[in-house]
Amino acid sequence: MLSKVLSFGLKGIEGFKVEVESDISSGLPNFNVVGLADTAVKEAKERVRSAIKNSGFEYPVKRITVNLAPADVKKEGPIYDLAIAIGILGVDKELELKNIDKYCFLGELSLDGRIKRIKGLLPILISARALGYKKFIIPKENEVEASFISGIEVYPIKSLYECVEFLNGKCEVKPIQACDFQEALSSKVDALDFCNVKGQAQAKRALEIAAAGGHNVIMIGPPGSGKSMLAKCFPSILPEMTFEEALEVTKIHSVAGELDLKQGIVANRPFRSPHHTASTVSLTGGGNNSKPGEISLAHNGVLFLDELPEYSRHTIETLRQPLEDGVITVARANSTVTYPASFTMVASMNPCPCGNFGSKDRECKCSPHQIHSYLAKLSGPIMDRIDIHVEVDSVSYDDLKSTKAEETSADIKARVDRARDIQLKRFRGEKNYCNAKMSVPQVKKYCKLDDMSEGILRSAFEKLNLSARAHDRILKVARTIADLEGFDDIQAIHIAEAIGYRSLDRKYWT
Repeated sequence: MLSKVLSFGLKGIEGFKVEVESDISSGLPNFNVVGLADTAVKEAKERVRSAIKNSGFEYPVKRITVNLAPADVKKEGPIYDLAIAIGILGVDKELELKNIDKYCFLGELSLDGRIKRIKGLLPILISARALGYKKFIIPKENEVEASFISGIEVYPIKSLYECVEFLNGKCEVKPIQACDFQEALSSKVDALDFCNVKGQAQAKRALEIAAAGGHNVIMIGPPGSGKSMLAKCFPSILPEMTFEEALEVTKIHSVAGELDLKQGIVANRPFRSPHHTASTVSLTGGGNNSKPGEISLAHNGVLFLDELPEYSRHTIETLRQPLEDGVITVARANSTVTYPASFTMVASMNPCPCGNFGSKDRECKCSPHQIHSYLAKLSGPIMDRIDIHVEVDSVSYDDLKSTKAEETSADIKARVDRARDIQLKRFRGEKNYCNAKMSVPQVKKYCKLDDMSEGILRSAFEKLNLSARAHDRILKVARTIADLEGFDDIQAIHIAEAIGYRSLDRKYWT
């Protein structure tokens, strides 16, 4: 006796179809799961056996073989529990399970028959919809997450018993109603406001440019100068996420198991701040299951690396690919997975081990060799990939006690939004949405300079010994400054300001 039930697996953030074939035959009682299953899948036999018995159904004391097809693709996690249980019960003619071939079954079973939440439901539903599948039975706990996918029928079920009753037509379960993304946006959590930061006008200007063009930025200054607080305020001036961006972010967080089930979708731009002791795998992703790391969890948001030189050299160098291409490829012996990793990197660092080198009111006690060794932890290629370098000095007592009202994040964000609107119109029809992501042909097309601007850039390129990558990044930053100021063409003053944000690495590294 044979039954076939449809389920879905997950590779990276893409779902793939899995046919769960259950065969029950005479012989010594045994339960085998085949089809390149990992340990969690093989352990399903114990969960399924107990769930069936504790749900009041008869468990067949026969030889049971479950095949997960395709057999040459690795199957991971407890996501197939429900499909396996339904496949075994579907062989029982007395139950007369109907229409099991019309649904995709997804869910983990507890020993008492309850259907528990699973990771990665959102990307599975999106992939299944693209393949033409329309009806799904999922855990009740994943209900809100599934409600943001339109064009499909999703039935939230609490237990194996309820699932069987539903399939037999003895229990009514209404499909999930689609949710409005705008409602999720209205409940988003606000970040810290720039009005709480006293002084630091230059740093605020640099962060405004970074937000307007999607540029990476590093702040260099002594301890206590406000670098961390500036970084935490940065998300408050970023544009709101579109529904498509939110879905991309939610897919990654769902796979990683970090999705808030009450919200169901990530409405805030992510702000990830891993500690400098974080391992390379935790940052880039990987492990036995090739799960996404902090780099991918920051997709469409901010990756804040506080005290950048304190991270291991190897860990820092892994940022090269995502900073350049917006993706991170996790290659392991079992699989190779590419995750999206298009984020804005905000980093901070001290100019020397004691942190006072270059300060106007503090004395540096480090030797030239100590300073050089400290700064040498950051390679030239990494610094080239950071568009904006800005010095942040200590806040004076007068600035700290000033009663002058600082500009709010809402005012800054209004200018950022206007600049982003200009860029969206500029890149309409192209695979781009901000100046920082411009390709070389786009830089040549949209960053043309007059003779005066060209002369300033040539002089800086030769005197500062800049690389070709740094040359293009200066043009991109200048294009963003021009957009903020409302200019159609890049002016000499815009080029001069952009060069000012590239001088720090040459000042310290020479």
